[in-house]
Amino acid sequence: MLPDSTHAHLHTLARPDSGWTFSLYPGASEGGGTFHGSIRRLPSYVSRGFASDPERAASEAGRRARASLRRYCAANRLNRLGTLTFAGDGCHNPALLRTHLGDFFRALRSSLGGKPLPYVWVPEWHKSGHGLHAHFAVGRYIKRSLIESAWGHGFVHIKLLGNLPVGSGPLSEARRAAGYLSKYVAKTFTDLDSRVLGLHRYDVAQGFKPEVISLSGSSAGDVLAQASARFSAVPAHQWSSAENEDWQGPPAIWAQWGR
Repeated sequence: MLPDSTHAHLHTLARPDSGWTFSLYPGASEGGGTFHGSIRRLPSYVSRGFASDPERAASEAGRRARASLRRYCAANRLNRLGTLTFAGDGCHNPALLRTHLGDFFRALRSSLGGKPLPYVWVPEWHKSGHGLHAHFAVGRYIKRSLIESAWGHGFVHIKLLGNLPVGSGPLSEARRAAGYLSKYVAKTFTDLDSRVLGLHRYDVAQGFKPEVISLSGSSAGDVLAQASARFSAVPAHQWSSAENEDWQGPPAIWAQWGR
């Protein structure tokens, strides 16, 4: 990988073929694809903070982060959403918060028998000036007393997400949880006060990264059909850049399956 300070001029490369590629995440029941022409444009590298359109660059980075978080939550069925709050004057040190969260999840995992536990957490600053708290998601029932004991710094809240359409299951619940958490992640791309350089915007348990399968085809319909065949169902939701008149990139598609 080139360092941030490296600059490279934009140029093109001829490709031996063209067509559609599609990244399918079976565990998350979703995927996205794009068209690659016979001429491939290589990305240019610019110094951090010198993007030609910083707002668009931040928006795109936020979109990628939200998609990654959504796929992780969905693949691991993280459908229980919780909040960890500090007592007293709160916590105003982002690095210390991460230390406490590391201790919390180790203690929680130990209290549940020591087996690996998929989870995701996102920090947020209190609007009242109380400092930081953390939102998290897990994919199994955990007694509130165990969560309180593992935390030990203040207050906890945990709930299974509901109010979903009839027929919804853990997959839809996990996607809803990811939607809540994504709001806090997205804020760090638009609110400079919410971003701490050198620290992750969110964190996940290692070892649970969603599997990805690469598909290729001659058309958007072709790769979507291949993906749909793996689920024996048509997409429940899908999107195409052809529907967006302001789309500036190569043709792209996205789809979700299941409930």
